[in-house]
Amino acid sequence: MKRVRHGRPLWYFFRLPIYMYRWGFGGLLGHRFLLLTHFGRKTGSPHETVLEVMEYRSQGPEVVVMGGFGRQSDWVQNIEATPRAHIDIGREHFEASVRPLGEKEAVSVVRGYECRNRWLAPVVRFTLSRLVGWPYTGTESDRNRLVRQMPFFAFRPVA
Repeated sequence: MKRVRHGRPLWYFFRLPIYMYRWGFGGLLGHRFLLLTHFGRKTGSPHETVLEVMEYRSQGPEVVVMGGFGRQSDWVQNIEATPRAHIDIGREHFEASVRPLGEKEAVSVVRGYECRNRWLAPVVRFTLSRLVGWPYTGTESDRNRLVRQMPFFAFRPVA
């Protein structure tokens, strides 16, 4: 998938949720999206990105996300190098510990996400197909292949 370059209208569109959180309107996004503040693996400086929540678990709370652009994404590399983050989701804000998901748990998350978003299934499958580079059809074998290719992380408040 092509990278959206800085300064283009689409770049500003994708950055809009970050500003929603900064201006105090993150609650409008509910538990569907989160603002992840992660820290540079070389500089230690903070960076922000908005991610779709694959699963929200009210116990904890714990939120699960997928690295849709794979392990080469800056935020994924930063989280793997420095497993600490700050999460803003809905009206909640917390310093988070990071846990990579195992294959079995990640498959369960994808299955649940697809069940909760049945009416969006064609869009989800099209988008995932573009991200992974092969035709994702939502079968169990496709889910297994997906979680081997894409990283999944769970964030929960630091105790």
